[in-house]
Amino acid sequence: MSAHLAEPPVSEFELEEAAGQSGLREAAGGYWERVKGGDLGALPAVIGAIVLVIVFGILQPDSFLTETNFANLINQGAAITVLAMGVVFVLLLGEIDLSAGFTAGTGAAILGVTLTEHGWAWPLAILAALAAGVAIGWTIALLVARLGIPSFVVSLAYFLGLQGAMLLIIGEGGTIPIRSNAVLDVMNKNMPVGIGWLFAALVIGGFAAATFMAIQRRRRAGLPTAALSVWAAKVIGLAVVMIVAVFLLNQERQRANAPIVIQGVPWVVPLVTVLFVALTFLLTRTGFGRHVFAVGGNAEAARRAGINVAGVKTYCFILGSTLAVVAGILLASRDNSVSPTTGGAQTLLYAVGAAVIGGTSLFGGRGRISDAVTGGLVVAIIANGLPLVTEKSGVQFIVNGLVLLLAASVDAISRRRAAATGR
Repeated sequence: MSAHLAEPPVSEFELEEAAGQSGLREAAGGYWERVKGGDLGALPAVIGAIVLVIVFGILQPDSFLTETNFANLINQGAAITVLAMGVVFVLLLGEIDLSAGFTAGTGAAILGVTLTEHGWAWPLAILAALAAGVAIGWTIALLVARLGIPSFVVSLAYFLGLQGAMLLIIGEGGTIPIRSNAVLDVMNKNMPVGIGWLFAALVIGGFAAATFMAIQRRRRAGLPTAALSVWAAKVIGLAVVMIVAVFLLNQERQRANAPIVIQGVPWVVPLVTVLFVALTFLLTRTGFGRHVFAVGGNAEAARRAGINVAGVKTYCFILGSTLAVVAGILLASRDNSVSPTTGGAQTLLYAVGAAVIGGTSLFGGRGRISDAVTGGLVVAIIANGLPLVTEKSGVQFIVNGLVLLLAASVDAISRRRAAATGR
């Protein structure tokens, strides 16, 4: 009788399905607990991006929700995103670099002069510009980390000084055209359709393989790991985003009866992707990255633990300035020229805003390279959508200021919440 009343055997598939559902529930519950504890991460930026797309899409559906504008949005946000990646390293220390925008402009000016006026090959011109970025970052770090001058004061002095340097390099009111096809193609050319799909497959496959191997390594080391269902959900989510994005970018973006065809993923996308992967690895998988977080969390405790605090700050400022020069090269490529305003205006504010909006703390010790990407997306959406809704510059400045203030407020509130909950 007991044999007839016993529960039917559970299949291996049902066990795996139950474990997967449990893993997803645990991951969702753990994430919600972190959010309640003040660790919002990129959640505000993601919500903000979705809301902005909906609002601009409703107000200007014929101009905002188009394949052409999607490609324009990527090009508009690329330089700011790269600049924000460098800003993240400085903000993680609890420092600030107000000169990053004009560092970008100075690097672009050196590129333009060496290419156009001196006839250098483009690789040498780019190396010269990058060397200038390294020199700028090193001298800022020397004054901040070695002499103890506040980074606000030092970078403000460089903010002013580099404007003068740009004027001396370019000339008062001058504009230097960029005539190198290799430099111009980065922001103005697109991948062939097939290469775009191959790029998407490499990104999805690379992410899936890297994260799966990380799980396996942690399991072999006896460390807690995420469930495979969580891993699968992340891979599927990335795959959906990549497939949709590449599909849209591969559509014809030229007007009817036009003599040329414009379609494909912009070449700047793989460049930003490579920088994102390399910098994320540096910050999350190396001893240097751990030292950056340690210094940003408590510099004195890091020093007593044997960390070379001055050295860590030096490398972070150098990284910030070098990436700023890369952003300057992208600006020059997009504009086809370099002028005294390259890297000026709101460039720095957008970059700092992108990092903070994405989730990097202004107080140091918390942030990721992905924050620059998500925050850069929000900034690009605002910069792209607002002019379509209103031509009043006053309204645009006010909205940008409010967004940055809101991001800083969220950062302060989340830190206070984290302190109150002991996280």
